[in-house]
Amino acid sequence: QVQVVESGGGLVQAGGSLRLSCVASQGSFDTYNIGWFRQAPGKERKFAASTSWGDNLTYYGDSVKGRFIITRDNAKNTVYLQMNSLKPEDTAVYYCAAQPSSHSGRFRIGDYDYWGQGTQVTVSS
Repeated sequence: QVQVVESGGGLVQAGGSLRLSCVASQGSFDTYNIGWFRQAPGKERKFAASTSWGDNLTYYGDSVKGRFIITRDNAKNTVYLQMNSLKPEDTAVYYCAAQPSSHSGRFRIGDYDYWGQGTQVTVSS
């Protein structure tokens, strides 16, 4: 079992950048795939990015592709989400989630077993 904690959210102007961090506060990210999801006010939670254990394959949602970059530092049990060229529509609570690497799905909420509490990102116009 692993516990997940996000940090790094805040207020930024459109066009700016933020880097979110996801740390395993209990357990280890070894053998876990990690995903980032986001939930805007009044909307459903949606997939943003994921990174796979072992082969480090990455996937991105269409709305963030080319602007966001997900990386992982296994030695630090940390996964990062670098967010560039931010837009007001990126405003959301960002959640980190973990799933055992044996799972095949990446894009659905139900694919992940462990979730953090989220970190707020607000992009002003």
